[in-house]
Parts: sequence; structure tokens; C-alpha cells
Amino acid sequence: MPEGTPDRDRVALRGRTDRRGVRHWIVRRRTVQALMLCCALALLPSTWLHVSTDAPDTDVSHAPRAPVALVFGAGLWDGEPSPYLAHRLDSAVELYERGKVRAVLVSGDNSREEYDEPDAMRRYLSARGVPADRIVADYAGFDTWDSCTRAARVFGVRKALLVSQDFHIRRAVALCAAAGIDPYGVAVPEPRDATWYAGGVREIPSAAKAAFDAALTPDPHFLGPHEPGVERALADASRAEPSSGGR
Repeated sequence: MPEGTPDRDRVALRGRTDRRGVRHWIVRRRTVQALMLCCALALLPSTWLHVSTDAPDTDVSHAPRAPVALVFGAGLWDGEPSPYLAHRLDSAVELYERGKVRAVLVSGDNSREEYDEPDAMRRYLSARGVPADRIVADYAGFDTWDSCTRAARVFGVRKALLVSQDFHIRRAVALCAAAGIDPYGVAVPEPRDATWYAGGVREIPSAAKAAFDAALTPDPHFLGPHEPGVERALADASRAEPSSGGR
């Protein structure tokens, strides 16, 4: 074989190398563009929540009056409310004591016999002075949409103060509005620690589900018949008002 490579072979080899480089550059560019598009699409639901809802208010005294406070479940620790859930319930107690609401609807998960968020929430409120007949439990609030749509469709709630942490309250307000409730969000402030940031990150995929739920308004996991608990609690509150000076 002759030594070396003929000029035309070198030119052809260089051309093939250049074409491979161009193809690799195009693939990299399209990959980056696809990733940027995915990121933009992933953030669209969160953007919708921020555009469609008011900024969270952490001052309970600013909340308007409403018949009911809706408190969303946030987990149990050894059968008792987790710190985040306890803080939500503390805000609900303050709302009741200030006369902002006349009843409290606690909504949480009781899908297993050994796990009962609503009854733990009820006990916590009762121990802090909220009368038992003003507390109503929703045992099928498996997620935020279920809590909102069941509050409207099962318990007949039409106007409510919603109680949750600040990173979650926009989603709760948007979903309750989609369910037919006139909502006002009471945001529970928390320190910006690892738990808070984890909750904020979790809201990104949750916002996508919220957009789906708000657009399609699906049935909850368990709809069930109408429950008169909220109506009875409000009726009890109305009967007690003349003797108590009006709460």
C-alpha cells in the first residue's frame, strides 16, 4: 500500500468529521431546547396559581368573616397532629376566638382504621376551646381537591376561610374557587427551613394536578351523600348568639 493518505481521501475524511461535529452540535442544541421547553411547561401551572390568586395573608386579623374555616390535613405524628397541622389548627382556633368564623370543617385522611386525621384535628381544637358542636369532620379529604369539592358538594359550603401554610394556600384557594366556594386564604407562616423548602418544591408537580382538577372538576375519590354537619354547626351557633353576645 502507498504510504500516506491521498489528498482527496483526507478531504473526504475531514468532511465526514465536520458533518459529524455539526450533527452532534445540532443534537446538543435540540436537547437543550427540549429541556428548556420542559422546564417552562412544568412552571406554567405554578405561574397560573400565582396569577389567578391573591398574595397570601398571614395576619388572622385581616381575614373577613365567613361561616366556616376549612382546615386541610397535614399528617399525624404518633396519632397527633404534625407540627404543620398543629399550626394550621392554632390559626383556626384564633379565627374562631376572634369571631371570624362560626364553625370549623376539618378535612383529612381516614382511609385506614389506624390513621385518622380528622378526629385528631377535632380533639386538638376541642382541647383549645372550640366547642365540639362547632367542629365538623370530613373523613375523605384525601387531597386538596377532594377537600375542596367535598366541602362544596357534600357539606354545602359556599364561603370559607381556608387555613394552610403559605406555600400551599394559593393552590387551596384556586381549587376551592373551582369547586364553587368563595374562598379567602389564611396563610400560616413558617420558618424557611428544610421542611418549608421541601413543601415549596412539592408544590411544582402539585400545581400541575391542580390545573387539571380546576379545568375538569372531577369527582373526588369518595363523593357520598350530602352531610348536614356544617348546617347543624351553624344552626347551633345561631341559636347560641343571643345568649353569648353574638359570635
